[in-house]
Amino acid sequence: MKLASVAIAAVFHTAVCAVVKLDSDGTPELEFEDLTVVGQTGAKIHTTFGDGVRGDFKIPLYLKDGLDPESKRQRRAERSRKMKSFTEQPLSNNTAILTNVKDYYYYGYIGVGNPPQKFSVVFDTGSSNVWVPGEACVSDACNEHRQFKNAGSTTFQSSPQKIQIQYGTGFIAGDVGTDTVQVSKSLVLRNQSFAMTSQEDKTFELPRSQFDGLFGLGFTGGAEGNIRSPVDSMVQENVLKSPLFGIKLRRDSLSGNGEITFGSYDTSYTNNLEWIGVYGDIFWTTTMEGILYGDEPQNYLYGADKVSAASGVLAVEEKARASRKALLDTGSSLIYGDPFSLAAMSTRIGANPLTGEIPCPVLASLKPFHFVLGGKRFTMQPEEYIFHDPATGICEVQWMPVSDYLWIMGLPFLQTYYTVYDIKDHRIGLA
Repeated sequence: MKLASVAIAAVFHTAVCAVVKLDSDGTPELEFEDLTVVGQTGAKIHTTFGDGVRGDFKIPLYLKDGLDPESKRQRRAERSRKMKSFTEQPLSNNTAILTNVKDYYYYGYIGVGNPPQKFSVVFDTGSSNVWVPGEACVSDACNEHRQFKNAGSTTFQSSPQKIQIQYGTGFIAGDVGTDTVQVSKSLVLRNQSFAMTSQEDKTFELPRSQFDGLFGLGFTGGAEGNIRSPVDSMVQENVLKSPLFGIKLRRDSLSGNGEITFGSYDTSYTNNLEWIGVYGDIFWTTTMEGILYGDEPQNYLYGADKVSAASGVLAVEEKARASRKALLDTGSSLIYGDPFSLAAMSTRIGANPLTGEIPCPVLASLKPFHFVLGGKRFTMQPEEYIFHDPATGICEVQWMPVSDYLWIMGLPFLQTYYTVYDIKDHRIGLA
């Protein structure tokens, strides 16, 4: 099942690492004053609790598991073929082709060092660091992928800095260095800091992770180790025609891959772009005001009704729930949100709120869901929020609960829209 990817412990609060305050009797108590996204330290999303206590959200990157043995064998063979033919896959001046792995994730290629050593990476809007396997790493995940060789680059600069990053699924640790990073033929960052891993957990092992590393597309405020993010480097080094990038992710069912264009975007979408503001300077996060079904008036976003309370006085937890944020995340395989909203959504369409399964014959009678982001409505049709596995005949919703407050609009949502990320003006366009 596609939904069986995140560990069972992650179902409700894996995305939240909260330091809690204890009452006098030892009972845990959380006092949310204002749940906001404010990057102060590290590559985590921080929130303030009562009495100044702070908590952390892990960097998203939720990857599904569940490839059957035959698919895994085929993927290993396919990856081997593509890796061998990498040099035969030319990149345009500013566009990188992204390979779709069964709608689990997309990866493209970069070159690190001089001469460039090639790595496959996930271009991830939900993180801000660049990392590839290091030569000294002995984890199985490293040994199964390309490893960066320091001595093989004439421009590599070492540093004493070390780094650790905890993702929604997955953990890496390593050493920080600086070198040339080539994203496409015309897009080269001359002094980009990146991590060479010395440790990677099982999340990044084959056959689950066909990619070598990650290329974070978030802002510097979301980078672990106070490292300048590559998108901010692109702007500062003036290597972009315009300070933005566009992403198109095609569904596997349509035999589609994806593409990311730096410095411009597909102008055929210009007249249809709806622009929404970015909240904070960490990742590509915006506000979330509601979830609607069809033409019904009910708002399925839990706590959203509290915004218009007549008295204007809200309990602290209600205030937190009413000020939701949503992250547009190319590195997460599903839509992740609070269990209250998702249970109500599943129940409304006749899906099992625990397993996510829904009888396939009802799909024809379902209506679209509308997500209100940045004050604007974005629609997903039933075939876009329901996954139909033709091999098993099972249909399932494309969402999973992990956090009460931060929503992660992963691949099912992003496959529905062409997205443009404006680095300078901190806004996102969807068409």
